[in-house]
Amino acid sequence: MEERNKSDQKIIDLGKVFHALWAKKKLFFKVWLVTFILSCIWILPQPRFYNSEVKLAPEMSGEDAGGLSSIASSFGFNIGGIGGQDAIYPELYPDLFQSPEFVVGLYGIKVTTKDGSLTTTYFDYLKSHQKQNALTRPFRTMMRTVKGWFEEEDKTPRGTAEGGVNPFRMNKKDYELMKGVMENISCAVDKKTSVITISVIDQDPLICATLADSVKSHLQEFIIRYRTSKVKEDVAHYQQMRDDAEHEYDVAMRAYSRFCDAHTNVILQSYQSERDKLESELALKQNSLTAMETQLQATKVKLQEKTPAFTTLKSAIVPIRPAGPKRMLFVLGMLVLTSIITAGYVFRKESL
Repeated sequence: MEERNKSDQKIIDLGKVFHALWAKKKLFFKVWLVTFILSCIWILPQPRFYNSEVKLAPEMSGEDAGGLSSIASSFGFNIGGIGGQDAIYPELYPDLFQSPEFVVGLYGIKVTTKDGSLTTTYFDYLKSHQKQNALTRPFRTMMRTVKGWFEEEDKTPRGTAEGGVNPFRMNKKDYELMKGVMENISCAVDKKTSVITISVIDQDPLICATLADSVKSHLQEFIIRYRTSKVKEDVAHYQQMRDDAEHEYDVAMRAYSRFCDAHTNVILQSYQSERDKLESELALKQNSLTAMETQLQATKVKLQEKTPAFTTLKSAIVPIRPAGPKRMLFVLGMLVLTSIITAGYVFRKESL
């Protein structure tokens, strides 16, 4: 019984496999030559792109869960945003990069290519100066023509670098452009250390580094504006109250001075009572002005405390080597893939 089971098992003879493949070596050489030529024709015209990174360490709010957050961070968790009062904490920064308002705010950045031949806005650079593979141009034209047969014409006016883009209502081309920017910029946050890593991809190395630094500044301004918006309103409120108190104090001071100048040598009791009344009102206005000035200074100190600080751990640098496409890996991968397909074809033909 055991001998019969062994005879029924299929045994792969590697020697026969090698000889079968070697017998078709001319076929493999032809396939490799054609694959190599076609892969080079396809991958060489593909525009190169570069990658630049910036790393930031944000100042954490002290209104969180205290020691509990430190213990949780040692296990890979961050609960700083749960116990604190900030609605936008570092873990939500990547979602902020998907906000149309945030992306549209980058369009006005002035960029210059590495060779210095072009200086324009980032929006105009994306719209009119992007390199594309010339081989895919007929396919793109054909796809646009076919889509135009089935889609209605979009009459929404397209944004310009001068007039800006309305993130609430965008033209289809502006929307596709915005989606492309969202794919080119990314943000990652380390849950243990809260270190923010901003990565930017672009076809020009200088524009790539410029945009990475600009995105970092844009993010800092957005977070500072959010963290200090309430305190700024308080500062404006107390500033108005302080100005009103100063005006009332000046009015009371002028009234008291005029009364005293007009009744210098008068000793009647009625005049003395009126003078005491004006003097009391002047003292009240002075106390009110002092209180408002103290409150205003305290609010300004709080505004300074609320303004977050960011430590740049890694600055943006102009990349030297492109990040992709990996031409050699692409060609090698296509050769391996066609070799597998050709080997399957040979074995199928032999089995038939």
